[in-house]
Amino acid sequence: MPDLVPFLAVAVVLIIVPGPDMALVTRNALLHGRRAALMTAIGVSAGLLGWTLAAAVGVAAVLRASAVAFDALRLVGAAYLIVLGVQAFATTWSHRADASGPSSARSRPLADRAALRQGLLSNLLNPKIAVFFTGFLPQFIAPASPALPQSLVLGGVFVLLTLGWLAAYACLTARAGGVLQRPRVRVALQRVTGVVLIGFGLRLATERR
Repeated sequence: MPDLVPFLAVAVVLIIVPGPDMALVTRNALLHGRRAALMTAIGVSAGLLGWTLAAAVGVAAVLRASAVAFDALRLVGAAYLIVLGVQAFATTWSHRADASGPSSARSRPLADRAALRQGLLSNLLNPKIAVFFTGFLPQFIAPASPALPQSLVLGGVFVLLTLGWLAAYACLTARAGGVLQRPRVRVALQRVTGVVLIGFGLRLATERR
């Protein structure tokens, strides 16, 4: 059996630290509401599940070892985050801060499939996740037992924890967004979220393994 207690302690800390996925959930909660944010969280978790399977069968290790594949995925992922950030920032210009209603800064509802796809791609296009899974999970695998089932268990636990945290965060963010009655405040939050996504994209584009 894998060493679950220390794994859970480290995983919880890693999950709650803000990153691109949380910024994307924030963006969609502010722009499109709770349902879109929840679907984004599910998409992120689906991406993590994909990386779990890739790490378990060795695909993630191959990506980690290939500089060309790693850099290509890194640049595509960075571009995707930057585009989402620009969209979040640009949306505020079409909803003037002096509009009359509290929902004036919220854009059209985002389809469930689109929100899920955004979360999925945001996670799958981040090769840092591959490095994380191939370097993090093995630390908690018992050498006396088969590695594959232990990797799947640890990865599955990590996915469930992430889904629970992001879903709760999505609901809280969407609820807070609904309470905010001043459109200027909502617009400001959307712009900040857009800048954060752009920042994560630029950091991913310039980082090395």
